[in-house]
This record gives sequence, C-alpha cells and structure tokens, in this order.
Amino acid sequence: MKPKNSFESGELTDNIFYILLSLVRPRHGYRIMQFIKEETDGQFIIGPATMYTTLKKLQEYNLIEEIDGDDNKKVYIATKEGRRLLEENIKRRKKIVEMAEKIMREVWK
Repeated sequence: MKPKNSFESGELTDNIFYILLSLVRPRHGYRIMQFIKEETDGQFIIGPATMYTTLKKLQEYNLIEEIDGDDNKKVYIATKEGRRLLEENIKRRKKIVEMAEKIMREVWK
C-alpha cells in the first residue's frame, strides 16, 4: 500500500506547517516567504518553487483558499479545515517536545 502524503495523513511537514501557519491571516506569496523568514529569525527559509507547489497542494486539499487581493497578487488564507489541521499539528508537536524534554531531563539527572 502506498504511504499517505502529509496532506492525507495530517502530519504536516515543516514546509507545510509554516506556510499554513502564515495563512491564518491573508497573505500573498512573497509575503508568506518573508513572514516565515522573519518569524523564524532566518532559521527556516522557503524558496518560491517549494512555496508555490505547496500552495497548489494546500488548495487541492481545501486547506487554503484564494481571496481577492490587491495589485494583481494572489492572496490566500487558511480555510476552517486548514486551521483545524494546524491546531491538531500544534498539539502533536507540543507532545513531541514535552516527551523529548522529559527524556532529556531523565538522562541529565
């Protein structure tokens, strides 16, 4: 059986996670890349090819939608389903960090 992709499994890759997170507010492509770079202090940078491929997939899975923008730029925003999936991933990632911190505390006692 073919493994599910991140969109089907619900376990978002970092690229997908950051792009979807950036779209809790309306943004166009270049602003998405700027937002991610700024919010991660340059630790995570998404290039245009990755971003536009991901945006297309996010639309296909109804996790984002295009809304009216300005200056002929496509503006996107997360859908209700996209926000729900993002919240699930935040909870999952918190559990991962909590587990890692617990294990590390046990090791360093």
